[in-house]
Amino acid sequence: MHRRRRTALLLSAAIVAAPLLAACGNDAHPGAAAVVGGQRITVAQLESRVNEVRTAQRAAVTDDAQYAQAVAQTGSLARDTLHGMVLDKVLHRAAEDAGITVSRREVQEMRAGLEQQAGGAQGLETAWLQQYGIPPQRLDENLRLQLEAQKLATELGTNTSQPAFWNALSKASKALDVDLNPRYGNWDAQKVARVDAKTPWVREISAAGTQQTT
Repeated sequence: MHRRRRTALLLSAAIVAAPLLAACGNDAHPGAAAVVGGQRITVAQLESRVNEVRTAQRAAVTDDAQYAQAVAQTGSLARDTLHGMVLDKVLHRAAEDAGITVSRREVQEMRAGLEQQAGGAQGLETAWLQQYGIPPQRLDENLRLQLEAQKLATELGTNTSQPAFWNALSKASKALDVDLNPRYGNWDAQKVARVDAKTPWVREISAAGTQQTT
């Protein structure tokens, strides 16, 4: 896979999973979907990001059937959008720790090159939405993060798929002490990824309900 495409895939909010969960926080951080480096990502902010993707998907298709298909393909959008929001912060921290900066001009140059490949701005926006779940208004932000990732990999003498790169992200992740609202799972600092929470009580309740209805 092309290095730039692989980087985008790794660093974007993945788009495969269930509908947005109810907006309720945990006891330690009420109203927060996550706390990263002491800063809250609120449930409202997460919902807003999810709505950006849904709005862009709705605008990109011509009929209800196509939109329904797009929604079905991005079922766990809330969880995976949160994963992307946290991962972005982790990557930015790792880049900062390495003394890496990205200028607006670099972002513009990268975008211009990608637009040329995609046949124009609209082609690029459509491709990023369909492939990576990035709405048009977040495209420059995503490109900046990709440049940070590429520069960090270069600084480390590796690439974005190698252990040295992810070890740097793991170190940043641990430093930021990521804490997710349990409704969205847990954050594994070693893997630098959101993981589903183990909730045996859900299975117990489901089993009890099944016994009562049989």
